Amino acid sequence: MMNKYPKKVATPALKGLIPLTVFIAASLSLYSQSSIAASAHVKSSVNRSETPDTGTEKLLLPYVFSTDSMGVNIGLGAMISGYYQEQMTVGGTVYGGDVSYGAGGGVWNYKIPKTERFFLSVYGFLGYYPQQKAYAGGASNFIPADTPLPGSNDSSNEQFLQADGSSNWWEMKLEYALPIGATRDKGQVTYELTNGLLTSKPSGGDKWNPFESGATVAVLRQFNRYESYEFDDDELDGAVHAIELGLLYDNTDFSVNPSFGSKQYLSISHDAGWFESEQSWTFLEFEASKYFSFGQSDYASQRILALNFWTGYSPSWELEYDEQGGRKVNNNAPYSEGASLGGFYRMRGFENNRFHDKASIYATAEYRYTLKYNPIEDVSWLKFLRLDWFQLVGFVEAGRVGDSYTANELLTDMKYDYGVSLRALTAGIVVRLDVATSDESTNAWVMVDHPF
Repeated sequence: MMNKYPKKVATPALKGLIPLTVFIAASLSLYSQSSIAASAHVKSSVNRSETPDTGTEKLLLPYVFSTDSMGVNIGLGAMISGYYQEQMTVGGTVYGGDVSYGAGGGVWNYKIPKTERFFLSVYGFLGYYPQQKAYAGGASNFIPADTPLPGSNDSSNEQFLQADGSSNWWEMKLEYALPIGATRDKGQVTYELTNGLLTSKPSGGDKWNPFESGATVAVLRQFNRYESYEFDDDELDGAVHAIELGLLYDNTDFSVNPSFGSKQYLSISHDAGWFESEQSWTFLEFEASKYFSFGQSDYASQRILALNFWTGYSPSWELEYDEQGGRKVNNNAPYSEGASLGGFYRMRGFENNRFHDKASIYATAEYRYTLKYNPIEDVSWLKFLRLDWFQLVGFVEAGRVGDSYTANELLTDMKYDYGVSLRALTAGIVVRLDVATSDESTNAWVMVDHPF
């Protein structure tokens, strides 16, 4: 039996490399499926000197992707940014294959009328997937004493549940830009770019002082998940209806593509067991990033060292034992929402939500090398992509989950992976193709935004 909690829609692990246009279109389609790792972000608009008269950035592209479980899928992704309100984005996607299908979209950063600092985002996705995989089961049945809990640090990557089923979600969030620092006079920041590089004043980075530098954003998010697994003799499903309260301080020069400065995010999430939710849980998390610029070189317009640390803890998580010493988890944060590692943001060399437990710790380093050379800059029929630069990235990651928040537990027997990434700035949005390898698998992930 599976843990009856849903997980986010898994980003397809793509087979091989894909053409540039497919890469961008697939990434934009996933923009309607996932938010950035932190739920809050700086409210901003991006003005490109190359398109001074349009006021908007938009893309409409078909795409194709193939995975081992989903087969070949054909879809269409679309987005428009800066229409109606300069900081607002509208996007969506639809795709389908022999068995799988999906459709979703949303509105991001709609400034509520007659306010200057309140921004509303609403988005969601409906999908059906063949052979969904979940490293779960420890909350439904007692796991024998001599068997690791599914998804724990010592668990086998063969401990998973797999079946066709639905994975649907929707969420909304209200963000408030505090009247301090870079947003003291206005609730959003305007960035001016030439060739994808910041030419206007940085929004932060010179000093760590929220009252003088950078942007501080508070967020209230309500999120919902529903997932089903259709086994031959049974169907399992589950739901999440939770809220998150968080605070972001982004003290970087350019929040879309930071080259120096830092940012921190702190949040608490809680599900009170509302509606179909079967358990009550609480989860705390903290994230910090730091960026160092090494300037230009003969072939690079930017050379950036980016560091990130993330940790999480679920105080409600507890074990129940039977007479034989078997364990079952109660009041645990869902494996997709709590102390989880693996997938397109953290521990990319492992499958989506491969590890989860009561506590987690994670660290990564990326070297981001923004190329001066843009091979499609003068290709007239690709101008509509608004592609300003390509970026080569190498990265390493380390992480651990455990059943207690102690150094002995979380700093021993850690998991590691490493990889490379090709990224591009298109229409003011970073899109990426990450390829990472670990001792368990090699994965490719297509996604919007830097992982941090």
